[in-house]
Amino acid sequence: MTPMRTVSLHELGFGEIHTQVTGITHNSGWVEFGFVFVAIQGIHQDGHNFIPDAIKRGAVAVVGSADLADIGVPYLRVENTRQALADMSCIFFGHPSRELYMVGVTGTDGKTTTSWMTRHLLSEAVPTGLLSTVGYMLADGMLRHFPQHFTTPEAPEIQRILRDMKDSGCQAVVLEVSSHALELERVRGIAFDVGIWTNLTPEHLDFHGDMAHYFEAKRKLLDQSKYALVNLDNEWTASLADLKHVQGFGIEAPEATWLAQDILEDATGLRFFVRSMNDGVDLPMLGRFNVYNALAALAAAHHFGMPWSTLREKISHFPGIPGRMQHIWPSPRVIVDFAHTPPSVEHVLKTLRKTTQGRLIIVLGSVGGGNRDPRKRAPLGEMAARFADHAIFTEDDHRETPIWEILHEMQRGALRVPNAAYEMIPDRHDAIAKAIAMAQPEDTVVLAGKGPEDTLERSGASIPWNEVDIALNILKG
Repeated sequence: MTPMRTVSLHELGFGEIHTQVTGITHNSGWVEFGFVFVAIQGIHQDGHNFIPDAIKRGAVAVVGSADLADIGVPYLRVENTRQALADMSCIFFGHPSRELYMVGVTGTDGKTTTSWMTRHLLSEAVPTGLLSTVGYMLADGMLRHFPQHFTTPEAPEIQRILRDMKDSGCQAVVLEVSSHALELERVRGIAFDVGIWTNLTPEHLDFHGDMAHYFEAKRKLLDQSKYALVNLDNEWTASLADLKHVQGFGIEAPEATWLAQDILEDATGLRFFVRSMNDGVDLPMLGRFNVYNALAALAAAHHFGMPWSTLREKISHFPGIPGRMQHIWPSPRVIVDFAHTPPSVEHVLKTLRKTTQGRLIIVLGSVGGGNRDPRKRAPLGEMAARFADHAIFTEDDHRETPIWEILHEMQRGALRVPNAAYEMIPDRHDAIAKAIAMAQPEDTVVLAGKGPEDTLERSGASIPWNEVDIALNILKG
């Protein structure tokens, strides 16, 4: 959607060289004529080794951190190539974040839900874009998936999408911000009006090293924001005491400006009282943890200037997130969820148990092939057998790994549970059909693992897959 854009090398910091630039990238395979190639020293590969390939493909200039002799095109040496990639991307796309009301959401859990909920609220007032792990939306509200050639947007992609959002008519944008994006400078230069801190618990320590470094990465968002909203019930929030322009939200902390009280949960959703507004809220979602997400979203939209009466009404109609605890049928209750790790499966089943009158049935598999961790297969089977009344083990992107090898590993985990009720059906469509067929009106069926994904990787082939549509066709049939 982005129209052809150009800037000069002079504008990007190359002195008095005025050659026109048509793009910026850190991947030599994406270089086109007129691009600047930024050579990044990565964990596994050194981008400087790909400079000849980038020049062959049409790069008109190169940025790097190595001391290089004449390479045939202008070369700019910098101390931090990731910072340079982000800064140049901001310049190339005209700093789009400065023209938008920007909300950034970070935290170990709740980022996606809080981002979608905030976008849902803001869109009542102005056209609002969204960039999250699920995909991105422009002003038209249509969910778009990222191009296949990148799974995690880097700075040029993020800035391009922000420019597309502005050009499509957006006045506000909600951006889900991971610790990797913060640590690797992918969101450097974005002018955040509000930064939301949902929580912090141990995760990604293989990348960050320890909790202290993980905390510092997450904190970067709040340092980059004019206004901060933080979860006061999280133990790490005390380390943010030096921040200015902060409001707190929570359930336990009495000092929270946005404090939820009198929380009730049933099969239809949550109800709670917001002390600062002296009013109650109906939220059509399950799980006490979603109260935190709702409080953060309400606070961010209220800071934008939206009246409370509008927010209260709008949040009561939040449709949820594709593939994230997505209710698709009322009786038996059928839910599609992305849970694909032992802790997430346990969490989903424990949450749904509270509001399930009959049996709790789960359909799930475990991925195979590549560098996928086979050690989680038995724990997945154990969690399903332990916390559901009946488990059906099936396929989930098993790729070149023989499906029965995966299913037998899941079975090994289920056998750790006394009197476990489970069966193995290798075809996922058949497994879903069996779960729905055996369900009674008061039962809950959870289709776990695939969530919003649109393909199923089976024995080396990628087939189209839409879990919601498949389940609805079976239910209606």
